Amino acid sequence: MAHVISDECIMCGACEGTCPVGAISEGDGKYVVDADTCIDCGACEGGCPASAITA
Repeated sequence: MAHVISDECIMCGACEGTCPVGAISEGDGKYVVDADTCIDCGACEGGCPASAITA
């Protein structure tokens, strides 16, 4: 199951750079995870200063 970025996202972009497969991109008001590309590695969770990413 792909990770999800909640509305707690502060649009800092830190998660985008931590994703090894480029599954995270800027969305409308928050970053979003492409479920088809996400490999569920969890790297983005540690890179989020707002703790807005969950599995």
